[in-house]
Amino acid sequence: MAILAQDERPSEEGVAAGGQRGTVVLRGVTKRFGATTAVDHIDLTIPGGSYVVLLGPSGCGKTTLLRMIGGHEMADAGDILLDGVRLNDVPAAQRDISTVFQHYALFPHKTVAENVEFGLKMRGLPPAEREQRVSEALEFMDLSNLRDRFPKQLSGGQQQRVALARALVTQPTVLLLDEPLGDLDRLLQLRMRVELRTLQRRLRISFIHVTHNQEEALAIADQIVVMENGQIKQVGSPQDVYRRPSNLFTASFMGDNNILAGRVLSIDGDVVEVVCDGLRLRTSGVPHALTVDQPVHASIRAATVRVRPEATAATDLPPNCVAARATFIEYLGDIVKLHCQTASGLSLIAKLPESDTSWQHIREDETDLVLYWDDADVQLLTA
Repeated sequence: MAILAQDERPSEEGVAAGGQRGTVVLRGVTKRFGATTAVDHIDLTIPGGSYVVLLGPSGCGKTTLLRMIGGHEMADAGDILLDGVRLNDVPAAQRDISTVFQHYALFPHKTVAENVEFGLKMRGLPPAEREQRVSEALEFMDLSNLRDRFPKQLSGGQQQRVALARALVTQPTVLLLDEPLGDLDRLLQLRMRVELRTLQRRLRISFIHVTHNQEEALAIADQIVVMENGQIKQVGSPQDVYRRPSNLFTASFMGDNNILAGRVLSIDGDVVEVVCDGLRLRTSGVPHALTVDQPVHASIRAATVRVRPEATAATDLPPNCVAARATFIEYLGDIVKLHCQTASGLSLIAKLPESDTSWQHIREDETDLVLYWDDADVQLLTA
């Protein structure tokens, strides 16, 4: 099938030896709108054939960066390369890149087949080849029985599949997706996450996906690029970004991390103790140099905090333990979230699996608890 034939294309001189098609390299890419810098000197390599998610809050520059890769915005500075070829002056229609826009941008007066055919028509392909490719794309996306319908006659999921078919029918080496799940209801989002990931693995082309949804990024990406204020804050696998945030913004943005401000109390080899509002924390293997009394932030994922009902004097507890009470119990189905507070007013969150029935015996503002976690669960942040 033509839409799957990416590995059958001849390699180009621009592809580095041993590299895979669809490698995108950004060097110092910058975009300004008046006095506002939307994208600020971005350096990034997106490996060919990978699924990369640009993740960040609204206004962080992720969509602007995506539009520059696709040629829908021009960079004010820096270089954008695809397989070693500089794209800065190449029009969007001539780049080997397709885009699925946030609201799909389907033509309401065209049928499904006509929407999918549009890009091929603009490229001047002969009618017979256009028909063959459109039929293959519709079959691939399970849309053959909808080819004569108009967009208003389709569900949200069907419209998205039409937009994907239209983007893929031109056989790009890179597919850009701008908030592709944002207009779908929760159940359809979960289904389409699986479909997108499966599609990318079948096609073996680069997917660059923009979202503000942390769960979506963690579920779908090979690599996450966390952005804030036009800059990259961290790049890594979903596990690295979630478990080992390298800075305060990433730790805060990735959700349900207990972020505590404190100072270094002692350093003994690779073991570091920190005090945060009277709470002693201990960790080891810190990847950066620290000094005693240095201000730091500690990040402890809520999912690593364990709970036992117990009345204990705070002074009797070792590091990484604290006495508290649950002020609010949030039942979320598979997960139960305990919002806790210590006697000094420190707020902490613990996330327990619903199957851990110990939470059922906890009463808000009544039950004395001990919260505890392992040394390895404490991440120290200096940035």
